[in-house]
Amino acid sequence: MGRRALPPSSSSSSTTTTSPELRRKRTAAPPPPPSPRRYRSISDVMRRSLPVDAAPPVARAYESTRCDVCGSGERDEELLLCDGCDRGRHTFCLRPIAARVPTGPWFCPPCAPRSKPVKRFPMTQTKIVDFFRIQKGAEDAEAEKCGLFQDVKKRRKRSLVMHKKRRRILPYVPTEDKVQRLKQMASLATAMTSSKMKFSNELTYMPGMAGRSCNQATLEEGGMQILPKEDKETIELCRTMQKRGECPPLLVVFDSREGFTVQADADIKDMTFIAEYTGDVDFLENRANDDGDSIMTLLLTEDPSKRLVICPDKRGNISRFINGINNHTLDGKKKKNIKCVRYDIDGESHVLLVACRDIACGEKLYYDYNGYEHEYPTHHFV
Repeated sequence: MGRRALPPSSSSSSTTTTSPELRRKRTAAPPPPPSPRRYRSISDVMRRSLPVDAAPPVARAYESTRCDVCGSGERDEELLLCDGCDRGRHTFCLRPIAARVPTGPWFCPPCAPRSKPVKRFPMTQTKIVDFFRIQKGAEDAEAEKCGLFQDVKKRRKRSLVMHKKRRRILPYVPTEDKVQRLKQMASLATAMTSSKMKFSNELTYMPGMAGRSCNQATLEEGGMQILPKEDKETIELCRTMQKRGECPPLLVVFDSREGFTVQADADIKDMTFIAEYTGDVDFLENRANDDGDSIMTLLLTEDPSKRLVICPDKRGNISRFINGINNHTLDGKKKKNIKCVRYDIDGESHVLLVACRDIACGEKLYYDYNGYEHEYPTHHFV
């Protein structure tokens, strides 16, 4: 750009005249600076102020919120406020019970979007085989299964004195009726697809979580019991049966108060192996803010940063749906029919669920969620 031309000065040619407006602009005095603003002192303000008879501030709505179910406003740390209507409900008054205060928005049942009805998994053999990745060639494996069962029976016939010293784990007895077995597996597939889970009958180690090398049973604080050889053979037998589609005699049913829960579809003897607790293995510190209600302790180390948990929110098996007891009441403790035990198996920690008494057909399965840390809030369990 060219430079702006300067206005002509008084020394220019006599023929050049200066406009009055321009001359006034040149000679006009600048405006006076604004006078400094004066502020009153706080004492002067208080002296001049007049008293006002105003009502005290109204308490916010949530400070007086009560539970719509029990009518109590106590235990506000467990009182959920609906993001739609601002009404409250205790976590333990919900059905199914909420294990902890959820993260993010929450809506009470009247405001929550209508949930879709549970879509039942089709009872077709091909779909069930694909979902559970059942291995083919079950006919060829019948002889192997019979041989394994005979070995188990031989072990049972050994000295009664040896048997009384240590109670051994027994293999489950699958249902012989193939149609009923399809029904059992379809019920589990229904629960898993409704929970957006994939079936996995073993611990999974995913990238970004704890690696398999972190699962060292020797790191357990206070030591971990090693699974005896006979019991290990029993667990291997049960795993082999499950790969062939011979599942434990269990049904997954939906309860309006407890959600999905597991019940026996046949009589189950004491000390019978039910399932291994499976899912993604992760460090406990990574799940500090996880609001999942099914996280299971896998490894308790002296170093808190090395503690491991099992998270069945994406992958798992039927153990994900076995409910916990209210271990604060006598009636709750009486419902316990499963025990949860951690074993050292080939140097790695595993969680096994085993019957701790005889279970009748139709009876629901329960175990104590607080077998180790006593930190899970079960005092409001049904």
